[in-house]
Amino acid sequence: MDSYRETNLSIKQWAEEDRPREKLLLKGRSNLTEAELIGILIGSGTKAISAVDLAKQILAKVNNNLNELAKLTVKDLMKFNGIGEAKSIIIVSALELGRRRKSEEPEKKMKLVSSKQIYELIRADLSDLKHEEFWIVLLKRNSELIKKIRISSGGVAGTVADTKIIFNHAIAELASSVILIHNHPSGELRPSRDDVNFTKQIVEAGRLMDIGVIDHLIYTDGGYYSFADAGDI
Repeated sequence: MDSYRETNLSIKQWAEEDRPREKLLLKGRSNLTEAELIGILIGSGTKAISAVDLAKQILAKVNNNLNELAKLTVKDLMKFNGIGEAKSIIIVSALELGRRRKSEEPEKKMKLVSSKQIYELIRADLSDLKHEEFWIVLLKRNSELIKKIRISSGGVAGTVADTKIIFNHAIAELASSVILIHNHPSGELRPSRDDVNFTKQIVEAGRLMDIGVIDHLIYTDGGYYSFADAGDI
């Protein structure tokens, strides 16, 4: 990239893979330097200097220390040639977001280790329904909840759940295991023959993809049936 700087080419004249925005899309945000990231915020430089080199000047003023950069005010940043009020506000805003993120406590994720926890987790979604719905709960390897997803909604007597859709969600979320859940509006706790056959089918598909199907819960407002607790998985 130095050769581009030495000939004073604008960012638009750089090779596409060296332009900050294109580089972010092609290689990911972690591959950009601090100057390139700030250059994206600045958007454009001046006739004499690119946005990235302008960012380098700003960083040099704070000894390349992002904590010191975050202390600069809008007026401080406006002292740099090519940085007006609008660009200064963008930089200050971005750094403030970073500060707030750093100060927040990471959200504690729920770990699901029992069928009762699963039942309580899904109760708000399935309580009092007069039709069947099929849901999945996706977990990390340490049983930490990733998310719950409704797969289908049907009639009083049943709903259709597609194996491909279930595992597409699991793969997309990098889940290590899946819990199946569907409700019986009738209040019948015992699984039907179709419930048993479908569970076996999903378990086998999960083995092929190294995604464990660790339980299938039949939900009713008055209680639940757990395939795992019953030894059926």
